[in-house]
Amino acid sequence: MAPKRKTHSEEFKARVAVEAIKGVRTLSELSAVHGVHPTVIAHWKRQLLDGAPEVFRRGLAGTGRSEEVVTAPLYQEIGRLKMELEWLRKKL
Repeated sequence: MAPKRKTHSEEFKARVAVEAIKGVRTLSELSAVHGVHPTVIAHWKRQLLDGAPEVFRRGLAGTGRSEEVVTAPLYQEIGRLKMELEWLRKKL
């Protein structure tokens, strides 16, 4: 039976990818230090470089939160305020 694949945390992948981007060590050296194949490190580096613009995007896309998550509490507040206004109008 084949050995089980290693799973690495996102923090580990990011750290190794940043080291690869810095270029202080070659991919082969990083591979020997971290025990990860050079092709995998190159893939993580490419993912980091491709995803970097997302960090600087503004608005909902930059936060990673969907529109529904942002608007749901606002609609709840609107509903509560409408009911309160209706109640106050009846009292006057």
